[in-house]
Amino acid sequence: MTRVKLCGLTRPEDVRAAVELGFDALGFILVPTSPRRVTFEAVAALRPLVPPFVAVVAVVAGAAEEELDRLVASRLFDAVQFHGGETPDLVASVPLRRIVALSVAERGDLDRARDYGGVADAFLLDTKWGGKRGGTGRSFDWNVLRGFDFGRPIVLAGGLGPENLKRAVEAVGPDAVDLNSRLESAPGVKDRRLMEEAMRVLGRPGPVGEGRGRG
Repeated sequence: MTRVKLCGLTRPEDVRAAVELGFDALGFILVPTSPRRVTFEAVAALRPLVPPFVAVVAVVAGAAEEELDRLVASRLFDAVQFHGGETPDLVASVPLRRIVALSVAERGDLDRARDYGGVADAFLLDTKWGGKRGGTGRSFDWNVLRGFDFGRPIVLAGGLGPENLKRAVEAVGPDAVDLNSRLESAPGVKDRRLMEEAMRVLGRPGPVGEGRGRG
């Protein structure tokens, strides 16, 4: 079963909907330049809406050691997703699950995975477009992934939505997918109908109620 992360959450109603619909992980973007950026205080207010066994992921880019220390000390997050080309040593210093994002346009972009082989718990593969490291709403050529051994689980991202999810999963066979802009009506505003449609495409169960993950 392909696991599913919904990223770029900013509103309580969207967090509730994601939990109800069975998303496995929720991503909160802490990058100051992102239109979906949330503060530690905002995440603290949303965190009680997330039941056990639904992972809460902090998304950072170019984070300083002090920010990562604060992130860990907050105890708000289960994992950190690194988008800023952080050094392997800095990634390794974080005592949470570590997801390293690779911006992909061509086969050679995958070579960076070897630098993080001993420290990453998973690799997230996103689209390289211009100077952007992700969040482009565009897909890359999945064929460049064929035969590459990451040695870790992979999370496929980059312009995924109901219209191309089935094809993406069949082509790549990722351990998980990361969904964001294609499930929105505006940046940071999720569309429940699109969320439901994406989960149906993935063959995931429908609404499971507020008790999910408890017991």
